[in-house]
Order: sequence, then structure tokens, then C-alpha cells
Amino acid sequence: MTIGVRRRMGVEERRQQLIGVALELFSRRSPDEVSIDEIASAAGISRPLVYHYFPGKLSLYEAALQRASDDLAARFVEPHEGPLGARLLRVMRRYFDFVDEHGPGFSALMRGGPAVGSSTTNALVDSVRQAAYVQILSHLGVTDPPARLELVVRSWISLAESTALIWLDGRRIPRAELEAQLVNDFAALVAVSAAYDEQLAALLRRMVEDEPADGPFADLAGRLVALAS
Repeated sequence: MTIGVRRRMGVEERRQQLIGVALELFSRRSPDEVSIDEIASAAGISRPLVYHYFPGKLSLYEAALQRASDDLAARFVEPHEGPLGARLLRVMRRYFDFVDEHGPGFSALMRGGPAVGSSTTNALVDSVRQAAYVQILSHLGVTDPPARLELVVRSWISLAESTALIWLDGRRIPRAELEAQLVNDFAALVAVSAAYDEQLAALLRRMVEDEPADGPFADLAGRLVALAS
């Protein structure tokens, strides 16, 4: 890591610099293992000066998580163009880009890290999940989701989180396979609920009608047919 050069900064500029330094360190190692002294050294300032901008490690940690959560939520933003399967696959690639680049920080964000029990941390996690939920509904063209669809979308978001956390523990499955699998998981969850709900059955038909032969949903159908035969 490049050591920051000592120079005079404005208050907000220095705060943003410290947040960036902390986020980089938290992305490489568990926040529990990162000290204020390390953050100060990387920023090129003294330890007491860190406390001038943040009252403690927890407040700096939460500020870093705020930036990380904003970044992660933005990964779900995708233009409403082309087949849904391809759109979701691009979202999953960006999502795993974040997970890959910020492994310990992602784990800390989702599991709580040193801020377990912090209402701020819990709110940040909830904000990411809600942003993802709203984005997925917008791609489905739904503004007032029925109960089963809400369950499907929120369950899928939780599945993506848990899949990413398990993948970080050894990365034993190729990342690209997991990205495609999660897209197919979404289709599978909708299909199961569609068997019980005509609204979701209609949604499923819309999802697949524009799906190209080489799209992820078509790939899933082909694999299932091959298994059945």
C-alpha cells in the first residue's frame, strides 16, 4: 500500500481520505485485525489526528461500511435492455467483482464484524438488501408485488449473500459457474412459486419469452431436460 503524503487537507477531504484508507485495509484483512495506528500510518498522519476526525475505530468502521454498502447497492443497477437472464448475469458479475475485491470487508458488512449489534451496521445491510429488492422488481416490471413474489426476490437476495460468503471460504467452485447458477436459481424459485400462483406463472412466461437459445434460462431448461431423460 502506498503511504499517504503529509499535506494539509480540508476537513471533509481528510475524512474521505481516511474512509478510503480504512476501506482498503478492511478489504484486505478482517477489521478486527486493523488498528488505528495502521490506518494513521497509511494515511500519512498521526494517530491523534485520526481521532480528531472520528471518535473511535467503530465510527470509522461504520463510515467505511457506508461507502462499501453504497458501492454494493450500485452493483444491482442495470439498464432495462435485453433479456432478463442476461441482465441478471451482468448484475451477478458486478456483485462478485465486489466480493472478490473486498472479501474481508464484504464478510464484515454481512456478518457484522466488530460492530455486531450496531444499529447503524444493521441498517446499512438492510439498505443494500432493499436496494437490490427494488432493482429486481423494476426489472420484472412490478410495482406492487404479490406476497409470493416478494418472498422469491428476498429469498434470492439472501441466497446470493450466503453463496458469496461460502465461496469466499476457499473459492472451491469457479466464480463464473456460481454467477450463472444464481441467475438460474432465480428462475427456479419463480418457477416453483408459479406452480401455486397464476400471477407468478404469467410473470414466468414473460421472463422466458424473450430468452435467446444461448441465454442462462434456456441453459437451465436444457440441463433439466437432460437430467429427466
